Amino acid sequence: MSYLVLKKNKNSFARTGQLSTKRGLVYTPAFMPIGTYGPVKSLSPKDLDDLGSQIILGNTYHLYLRPGIELLKKIKGLHNFIGWKKPILTDSGGFQIFSLARLNKITNEGVYFNSTIDGKKHFLTPQLSMEIQKVLGSDIIMSFDQCPPANIEINELEKAIDRTEIWTKKCFEYLNSNDDLNKMKTHFFPIIQGGTNEILRKISFNSIQKYMKNGIAIGGLAVGEDKNAMFDIISYLNTIIPNSKLRYLMGVGKPEDIIEAVSLGVDLFDCVIPTRNARNGQLFTWSGRINIINSRFKNDLKPISENCRCYTCTTFSRAYLRHLFKINDVLGLRLATFHNVFFYMELMKEIRNQIQKDTFFEWSKEIKEIVSSKVQ
Repeated sequence: MSYLVLKKNKNSFARTGQLSTKRGLVYTPAFMPIGTYGPVKSLSPKDLDDLGSQIILGNTYHLYLRPGIELLKKIKGLHNFIGWKKPILTDSGGFQIFSLARLNKITNEGVYFNSTIDGKKHFLTPQLSMEIQKVLGSDIIMSFDQCPPANIEINELEKAIDRTEIWTKKCFEYLNSNDDLNKMKTHFFPIIQGGTNEILRKISFNSIQKYMKNGIAIGGLAVGEDKNAMFDIISYLNTIIPNSKLRYLMGVGKPEDIIEAVSLGVDLFDCVIPTRNARNGQLFTWSGRINIINSRFKNDLKPISENCRCYTCTTFSRAYLRHLFKINDVLGLRLATFHNVFFYMELMKEIRNQIQKDTFFEWSKEIKEIVSSKVQ
C-alpha cells in the first residue's frame, strides 16, 4: 500500500507514478470515470476494462441514499454489487451535500440534510461517512470535508478550513480505532480546502498533513473560480505538498486542464465531463471537439476520429451516430460514451508516455490548444 514516483519530467513538474492497492496497481497520471450510483452510465465493467480504465469513482452520498447501506452490506461491498474487480475511490459525500442537498444545519459533529430523493432528513457525520466507505469496500477512502463555493467571504473560508480539520481528525480516528486502514488495506486521503487564497491553503494543508500517508486531495476548485486563479493555487500547492505524495485534483476534467494540471504536479483526476458531454453529443478527438448533433454531420461517412481505435470509430460513421441521437436511441449515448472514455484513457496513456520520453513539456504546449478547439 504505497505510492511511488517513477519518472520526473525535466522541464515541468509532471511525473509518472504507481499507486499500489489491494486490487492492483494504478499508473499515474490517471483519470477516474465517475460511477455516481455504482455504474459508469451506459458502460459495463467489461466495457471499462476494455477501454483501459484502471480505477473508477463511486459516490458515498448517492450510494448511501440509493441503493442503501444495508443492501451493500449484504452483498459485501460495491465491487461485488457492480461487478468491478479493479480499484474504486469513493468520494466522502461532502461535496454533494453542499452542492445538491437543502441544508438544515452544519455543525462540527456533521451535517443535517434533506434527501434529494424523498426529502427525508439525514444526519451525515464524519464517522458515518467512513463507515459507509468501509461497507463499500473502497480502495481509496476520502476524508469528509466542507467544500465552500467560490467567491465567499474570507471568514466563511476560514470556518470551512477549521471544520474540515475537525472532521478529518474524526475520520482518521474512527478508521484507526480498530486498525481499519491496515485491516482493509486501503488508502485514506485528506482534502485541502482554502479557495484561491494561498495563505488559507497553507493553513489547511498544515492542519491536515499529519493524516496524509500516501496521498492528498486538492478540493474546492472548479467550483466557479477564475481558471487562472485555479492554476495559480495548484502551482502553489505543488511547492508545499511533498513530492513523494500522490496529488488528487478533485472535479477537474477538461482535457486541456488535465494537461496543464499534470505539468504542475497533479497525478489523479475525476470528472463527469467525458460521460455527461457524450450524452449531450459532444465528443473529444485529437483534432478538437465535435458536436455530433450538428447538421453538418448528417451525411458525413467518416468516423468520429480517423486516428481513433475505439469500437465506435472503427465501426460506425458520424452520420450514423448523429442519426442515433436524432431518433433518441439509447445506443447513441452508449457509443458516444464509449468513444469519450476511450479518448480520456488514451490521453492519460499518452501523457505518461510523453513524460517517460521527456518530451511532455513541448508536446503539452501544442496539444492543449488542439484538444480545446472545435473541429472545423
